[in-house]
Amino acid sequence: MNDWWPMSGGAFAFGKGHWFPSLDVSDHVKDHLFYVILYLTGAVFIGTGLALFWFMWRYDAATNKDPVVFSHGSHALEVVWSIIPAVVLLFIAIYQMDAWANARMRRPTLADGAVKPPLCRVSGRQFEWRIQYPGEDGVLDTPDDLHVLNDLHVPVNEEVVIEIESMDVLHSFFLPNMRVKQDVVPGMRQYVWFHPVKEGVSDIVCAELCGWGHYKMRGQITVDSAAEYDRWYSAAFAEQETSQFLPEEE
Repeated sequence: MNDWWPMSGGAFAFGKGHWFPSLDVSDHVKDHLFYVILYLTGAVFIGTGLALFWFMWRYDAATNKDPVVFSHGSHALEVVWSIIPAVVLLFIAIYQMDAWANARMRRPTLADGAVKPPLCRVSGRQFEWRIQYPGEDGVLDTPDDLHVLNDLHVPVNEEVVIEIESMDVLHSFFLPNMRVKQDVVPGMRQYVWFHPVKEGVSDIVCAELCGWGHYKMRGQITVDSAAEYDRWYSAAFAEQETSQFLPEEE
């Protein structure tokens, strides 16, 4: 009983920031879909809660001396409470189809209709995120690739595609402020995409228990302007070039 009021109050703490990070920097419909489902389930929660308390009050054993009557139920009522939830679930299933397709199926394309190549590859490894950008050739896994650790940079106002993989165990690539979350499975390369619309810095976290150091598997994602992104890339590549080991000439 004492837990009911905090639960009901929390369930209806409507407004951005109560459920999601207050900084929303990507273009999507996931928040809207979440709140639509919350309103529906919240209304059912309140309705059933009120009905429960009414029956507890109306048929309180201490004050109600009427004999107990056991009924086998009402077939009509059973049909009604089966059809209504089915209709609601069907509505939710149809309503979310476009959001699901945009998030999981409709990978961004180039002007010629070809799928957009990934901006970079993010590899989960206990307990860090290894990030690999293609070099001047635009192809990953070549000698001119740029390698950084826990520091993802993306340009603003562009469709960003990221290839993700795991180097050891199961991880979960989670960008809370982008509303992106995808399990990273060993032996499987997957793709996520999003459209950042605001510059800023936010977190990369692992949302799957992956070992003793899971708590510290964090990084940051920086959304830059196009010019700032180019400057960062050039500076990071130059730093990598100067820090590479060069064998001494004999």
